[in-house]
Amino acid sequence: MTTIAVIGAGVQGRAFAVACARAGLRVVLEDVLPSKLRQAEAEFSSEANGLLIFASTVEDAVREADIAIDFVPDELESKLEIVSMIDRMAPPRTILCIPTLALSVSDLASCTYRADRCIGVQWQSDGATLVRGAKTSDETVEAVSAVWTALGSAVNVVVESGIPV
Repeated sequence: MTTIAVIGAGVQGRAFAVACARAGLRVVLEDVLPSKLRQAEAEFSSEANGLLIFASTVEDAVREADIAIDFVPDELESKLEIVSMIDRMAPPRTILCIPTLALSVSDLASCTYRADRCIGVQWQSDGATLVRGAKTSDETVEAVSAVWTALGSAVNVVVESGIPV
């Protein structure tokens, strides 16, 4: 079973976590604010089929993760901090999904020991666009595409702007 670590229990993080659990994926939801976790637990624990677990630290959230995705603000300092933290704490197999519209996936991935396991994600109303960085592997693209397909999303894969095809 695929385990997804969702870092950030704000509106988007909670919605994504519940969608994954409803699709039969095991989800570990983490937030630095205990009140956000309590809110998520109160809202969704009964409808997540026992697949939604709550963690109070990033380390606990990513310990068994196959895929980790953050829902922190799309600003350089926040993304660098969370990407570095996940990279240090997650098993080597863990894929890092980085939701961003403004930052370079390749640049963020270059700050990790797993640039081949980093991929950008952008949502639209009609599906998800996966943004392949300079070193993103085919296996990473396939694994993340499978998750979004399981969520019922159309998947479009693009190469990050400025990266040779």
